[in-house]
Amino acid sequence: MNRNEYLKQLEGRLLRGAIGRRQFMRGALATGIGLTVASGLAGRAAAATPQKGGMLTAGLGHGATTDTLDPGRFEAGFLIPLAYGMHGYLTEIDADSAVRPSLSESWEASNGASVWTFTLREGLEFHDGNSVTANDVIASINYHRGDSSDSAGAPLVADVTDIRADGPRTVVFTLASGNADFPAILSDYHFPIMPAVDGSIDWRAGIGTGPYRLDSFKPGVSAELSRFENHWNDAVAHVDQWRLLALLDTNARMTAAVSGDVDLIDKVDLKTANLMARKPGVTLHSVAGTQHYTFPMLTNVAPFDDNNLRQALKWAMNREEMVEKVLFGYGAVGNDHPIGPNQRYYNDQMEQKTFDPDKAKFYLEKAGISDLKIPLTTADAAFPGAVDACLLIQNSAKQCGITVDVERAPNDGYWSDVWRSRPWLRQLHGGAPCCGYDVLASLQVGRGVE
Repeated sequence: MNRNEYLKQLEGRLLRGAIGRRQFMRGALATGIGLTVASGLAGRAAAATPQKGGMLTAGLGHGATTDTLDPGRFEAGFLIPLAYGMHGYLTEIDADSAVRPSLSESWEASNGASVWTFTLREGLEFHDGNSVTANDVIASINYHRGDSSDSAGAPLVADVTDIRADGPRTVVFTLASGNADFPAILSDYHFPIMPAVDGSIDWRAGIGTGPYRLDSFKPGVSAELSRFENHWNDAVAHVDQWRLLALLDTNARMTAAVSGDVDLIDKVDLKTANLMARKPGVTLHSVAGTQHYTFPMLTNVAPFDDNNLRQALKWAMNREEMVEKVLFGYGAVGNDHPIGPNQRYYNDQMEQKTFDPDKAKFYLEKAGISDLKIPLTTADAAFPGAVDACLLIQNSAKQCGITVDVERAPNDGYWSDVWRSRPWLRQLHGGAPCCGYDVLASLQVGRGVE
């Protein structure tokens, strides 16, 4: 890492409240820059610090009447931000893709990274005023373990063989084998720490330990939250009140932003994004993020249990065409993994999959298939342009001897009724770890706007 990158990282940590001004100055001066320059950088970061107060209303292109506060069923772009707002996690992933402490102040590994010991911060409180203890952590993670758990996060903690308390603030995890990434796994949105009730959790109560307290929740409609004054980190909550509105219709969402009925929206219609940016009072933020569009397949369901068939579909997809016609340039061609060029561990040596009908036909022949007909389920609830993207897949696959039947599902209930239920579908993933990949294969298309 060069000096400029290090200074940028320091500024980001100062902005997020991860370090104080003194730590920032010490780190900046260590790079060899002068005191005046370091003070100027610290002043710039301080000037950019958001002011506290007011209400923020967000119009989101997600939400369904089947939404629930059950952490094992958190999914999509309404419940995930709600989860991170109202809940706390043992660890979190920072802007530099590094794991950092959150509710836990530290952790250490032993026995070949098969035993992990986490120490909680002092003075942690739930929204009901009760203290956070090791027993709460144990109950919260155990909720996702065992044969009776139907949590989407279960595969991520399947290797945990035991969890025990070593005092009120220390939790010891024992794994079946070593895993250096275990602290990162615990940052997943399915694993919030909730109050223990008779050894389990009562997720229906909506009590968390996050920066915002849940005031009301109407599935598929809205959620309202207010700042939790006793949160351990005062730097992460800036507005006094936070309102989430489910606006699935793209036109309604865009109109709400232009009219000022909401302060921000996601899933901007890329076809009209440039026109919207010209509206007075509207700012369009285009940031290279970790979002990626995929076509997951249930690999325990025929014909997707055949890797040759999956390879054929990969070569039958024209990713460049989708970036041009669906993302309108707000993205890049992806590959066979969800790690982009702006993230850690990006593999720039991996062969880039391209549209190649000959290779697609070759793998179809290896799979023993001469005439393939398969359904592809989609809905605009996945992201704006999802249906168009599937039609492009249908067209390119046809040139490879594959008939794709595009099935359009209703937006409401898409995530609960279709996702992980249909054998092949359209999906949007964020930067958090994706659960269920023990039975999923994924064709990655590209990365859009975050």
